[in-house]
Amino acid sequence: MAPAAFDTLVSHFQDTGRKPSDYDAIFTGDLGYVGKDILHDLTETKGYQIRSVHEDCGVLMFDKAAQDTHSGGSGCACIATVFSSYIYPKLMSHEWKRVLLIGTGALMNATSSQQSESIPGIAHAVSVEIL
Repeated sequence: MAPAAFDTLVSHFQDTGRKPSDYDAIFTGDLGYVGKDILHDLTETKGYQIRSVHEDCGVLMFDKAAQDTHSGGSGCACIATVFSSYIYPKLMSHEWKRVLLIGTGALMNATSSQQSESIPGIAHAVSVEIL
């Protein structure tokens, strides 16, 4: 999922002319600890430093040591849960004015893994702004 999030994020910056510092926070769905590091490394190859503003919703939700989570929650469920419980209140209190949400997921069906096919990743970005 990290390459899909990377492509969406870089495309967003290029299309809008924005940069990471234009956001109070940037959130991805559930890249996990490994995917989060990969995303940071990939964005740095394009000149974008996101470490100070980026967080991954799966990392926020799960305790790697206590829950033995490895790398797998649902990106859409993680980002929806974190948005409604953590991000939205910060926007409504005007603590944050602009956040970028990058929902991540896999495009798969019941037979793709049984056929040893690759599982493509997908990511969509939504900028939420309080005026």
